[in-house]
Amino acid sequence: MNDLDCSEFVELVTAFLEDALDAEGKRRFVDHLALCEGCTHYLDQFRQTINTLGDPPVERLSPDDRDALLAAFRDPPG
Repeated sequence: MNDLDCSEFVELVTAFLEDALDAEGKRRFVDHLALCEGCTHYLDQFRQTINTLGDPPVERLSPDDRDALLAAFRDPPG
């Protein structure tokens, strides 16, 4: 049984992509990913955004741009 919900998944995406989760965290993340199409789609969108934008320094983003990016990822599908 997977004990990770979609909200927690969203909170862990960055840590997962940066390989900053411990073994148990990775297992829970990957287990949830295998069962949730919405979070799979969310992770794909997150990766596409990173690939498109690169890694812009947060300090270069205007407050409006930062808020728009955060809003775009606030509510995952599923």
